[in-house]
Amino acid sequence: MAEERLQKILARFGIASRRKAEQLMIEGRVSVNGKTVMELGTKADAERDEIRVAGKHLRPPKAAIYIALNKPKRCVTTTDDPEGRETVMDLMKGIKERIYPVGRLDYASEGLLLLTNDGDFANAITSAKTKIPKLYEVKVTGRLSIEQEQQFRDGLPIHGRRTAPAGLRLQRISDNPWYEVELIEGRQNQIRLMFKHLGFLVEKLRRTQIGFLKLGKLRPCEYRYLTVEEVLKFRKLLGLDKSPEKAPEKKNEQRRRTVTRR
Repeated sequence: MAEERLQKILARFGIASRRKAEQLMIEGRVSVNGKTVMELGTKADAERDEIRVAGKHLRPPKAAIYIALNKPKRCVTTTDDPEGRETVMDLMKGIKERIYPVGRLDYASEGLLLLTNDGDFANAITSAKTKIPKLYEVKVTGRLSIEQEQQFRDGLPIHGRRTAPAGLRLQRISDNPWYEVELIEGRQNQIRLMFKHLGFLVEKLRRTQIGFLKLGKLRPCEYRYLTVEEVLKFRKLLGLDKSPEKAPEKKNEQRRRTVTRR
């Protein structure tokens, strides 16, 4: 097999997202043929070279796993947390394969989150180039004016860079109204920062859809495997021509599991 960038290999083998894989390299936790590698441009051959992460030999995942989780509030979208807070991985009881979250939902937000061990899939979902729309229900501290709504849709200057055009629809009229927001990019805390820029605070934020995939009837802390049809539809949408190495088994397709939180 031809050489690839090391962070791409780690992502493809389900170790972590490419961004997290780069961090592992920078921290000196990755070695190739016995030598620690910290240079992000380093390439390796996954079939020929001995690659280790934190001392453990890199092995290909046994199967491609794709999971939809209803992330609860007060839960961190990371594989581990130095502050000791609950992470989404604590909710993945019963999953033996190494998986990781695709993108992020901040600590106070809830809703649909994907987890996988397919690095190409994760990278394509989070890439700005694919422009996969994501829908959110957002409760804020006041109603936007017509002018502010248009500013929101056109894009706002956040941290010196204008946001991409966004969808915005008033869902429920009240003193603290609900809006439906559609984004095609995913900057950290983007929705909260956009409303704050216009003078309002976000009280609740729930992601309800990623591309065609809806949160549906999943309750907080509950997860299920994506069906074969959903996986193939996503891969077609993302321009990933190769079928997954191993599609989810039929008996697992609709399995759900709810984890009791501490």
